[in-house]
Amino acid sequence: MPYDFPKLICPLVAAVLLTSTAGYSQTATYPNKPIRLIVGFAPGGGADSAARILGPKLGEKIGQPIVIDNRPGAGGNLASEQLLKADPDGYTVMLTTVGSMAINPHMPNGTSFNPLVDFTLLSQGVTFSNILVVKADSPIKNLSDFVSAGKTKDGFVTFGSSGNGSTGHLAGELLKARSGMKGEHINYKGGGPAMTDLLGGNITAIFASTPTAVPLIEGGKIKPLAVTSLKRLPGLPNVPTVAEQGYPGYQALNWYAFIAPPKMNQSLVTRINAAIVATLKDPGTVERLRKVDLEPAPSTPQELASTVKSEYELWGKIIKNIHLQDQ
Repeated sequence: MPYDFPKLICPLVAAVLLTSTAGYSQTATYPNKPIRLIVGFAPGGGADSAARILGPKLGEKIGQPIVIDNRPGAGGNLASEQLLKADPDGYTVMLTTVGSMAINPHMPNGTSFNPLVDFTLLSQGVTFSNILVVKADSPIKNLSDFVSAGKTKDGFVTFGSSGNGSTGHLAGELLKARSGMKGEHINYKGGGPAMTDLLGGNITAIFASTPTAVPLIEGGKIKPLAVTSLKRLPGLPNVPTVAEQGYPGYQALNWYAFIAPPKMNQSLVTRINAAIVATLKDPGTVERLRKVDLEPAPSTPQELASTVKSEYELWGKIIKNIHLQDQ
């Protein structure tokens, strides 16, 4: 019996057309509901503060409100795992951190994901330093005092950070390794809870992010001892770097970036990237970011991929060299 080619071909053509237009249809109607922006830390911390600065303008640029969804725990790993399970439809994105993408995978317990291949990369967000701070009435007046407190016979200091394996944590571990001081890292689910404990007198110091620390420094609640970048911060020109205070070459930078679930349609990637870049170039948003010493760093997805790879390799070597352990 001869094949009926018209009857055979038509369904195949229809299937091909349906598949080829699916991405276009998705993009043409996007967005028609609010966008969820996952943050892997508690409210009040650096990542949360940055998200709330960027959210309103990003919502305006993308055409729908941005809803912040805080998912603290495991140094951002829990939030990353949530992102992996989300649909790649453009309605769920994440403001991730250098910790999640370049540090946590090298910790002894590792991660359930590979940041080099498992996510859709959108754009870098901001870069910034950490600041070593103590309570305003602390007898510790500078970095030398802090190190000395951890070197005395009975001396011992505690330092908090936004999470185990965060750059704040590693900043402290690096200082311990370079100076020979003693000190116990206290792990918190975000910079906000860590700062609450510092203000309550429960820990000696914090390696805090700039969004968390700067408003409290300006309010006289906490005292800065050093910044972890190689250069002083424009907003805190009188606060010396760790490198300036006897530890040449010391640096522990931080960054946030926008990522999405795996296998997102390229047209959606292009559209969301354009909205993020426009937000990070908006003069009002730039001014708000720089007030808390966050430097806008818009990028292409390819540039972000290069950053993630280089930082992944850098922090991997550092963690191996200082024999960092999970806590």
